[in-house]
Amino acid sequence: MIRTNTFEVAPRTDNAESMLRRMLDASASLWNEINYERRQRFFSGEDIWESEEFYDRYVDVLGGATAQTIIRRNSDAWKSFFTLCDNPDEDPSPPGYWGNEDEGRDQRTYIRNDAYTLRWGERSRLEIRIGLDLKEEYGLGYYERLPLEVRGEPHWNGDSGRVTIEYDELTETFPGYQSVTVPEDQQDAPLAQQTVAIDIGINTLAACTTTTGQQYRYDGIEIFEQFRETTEYIADLESKLPDDRSCSRRIKRLYRKRTRRRDHATAALIRDLVPRLHEDGIDTVVIGDLSGGFGAKWTAEANEMIHNFWAYRKFNTQLESVCEEYGIEVVTRSEAETSQSCPDCGRTDTTTRHRDSLTCICGFDGHADLAASRNLLNRATEDSIPGPTARPMRFQWDNHEWRSIRDASETPTNSA
Repeated sequence: MIRTNTFEVAPRTDNAESMLRRMLDASASLWNEINYERRQRFFSGEDIWESEEFYDRYVDVLGGATAQTIIRRNSDAWKSFFTLCDNPDEDPSPPGYWGNEDEGRDQRTYIRNDAYTLRWGERSRLEIRIGLDLKEEYGLGYYERLPLEVRGEPHWNGDSGRVTIEYDELTETFPGYQSVTVPEDQQDAPLAQQTVAIDIGINTLAACTTTTGQQYRYDGIEIFEQFRETTEYIADLESKLPDDRSCSRRIKRLYRKRTRRRDHATAALIRDLVPRLHEDGIDTVVIGDLSGGFGAKWTAEANEMIHNFWAYRKFNTQLESVCEEYGIEVVTRSEAETSQSCPDCGRTDTTTRHRDSLTCICGFDGHADLAASRNLLNRATEDSIPGPTARPMRFQWDNHEWRSIRDASETPTNSA
């Protein structure tokens, strides 16, 4: 099975950081150029695979292995897109760009397993191949690699796979991820035979119920308030623009900051949740199918949260990617009426929904999003899941990580 070691890349010198940033920027530029040509060919009805050769343009900065890996990753994204196009129930969009120079690119690169060495120890070190032009510019020898200090401890041992390096603009750090194929006899995971259902919500970003009776709830109120305040500030700045201008550099930076702050929180949510599910013995994640949209909600704030804040497709793609690292399957199911149904008696005509609470005349009284995840789980397993016996775990975002909070006022979504 594929697992992932996470670490932080910490360049010790200005030259090392500058070379790493050049690699990340060149990777984004390569992706965008090849993706632009393929999108143009796709919308013109042409064969996208007959693309111009981009390898030669970037090999002297990225090195041959990394340039090939970026191109291959883009090809894989298009193959996945065409696979989804064959499904009449899907409405996929072609692969997107990694941002642009004016508004900021997504800074990341993929390094093939034969193009790096990663040594763990007292002074952990990552060395990666780079292009000849970059070596000459920064004074490295022909056979030298870019040396980078690494912080972290490996959790998994096995056959090394690809390394991914990103730049997190909010924390100003370089997170790294190494995929590892772990032999079956070395896996320390519990026997995976359990299922979890995830309900994507508004005040609650994600509510989860597992077949083991555990529930998790990730609070989204503060994140959305921060998002909404930035949106209002942007609107105020836009109202003050001259009539002949529709935007400004400051406004573009705020849009980018708003998006990256949201993406940082949701990506951290996934990275926090999936290892917990792995430890719980989860082998299947069921998530509500929201590809057709959320629909109208009860307040203007809720509608803003849905239509402006949530990037469902991106969240789902990231969830699938991280779950794949832990050998967990992700499936989608309709979540129609899950937020209005009583998870105890199954009726909808006897329930009352008031913002985050759901009550039923049968005696049920609980959190609506947790109830929705339990209903989704009941449907997916084609059986009634007993009410959770453990108190739900609630998590709050502190702009850096998700912290667990045991809420004494929150009881399991079960009337028993």
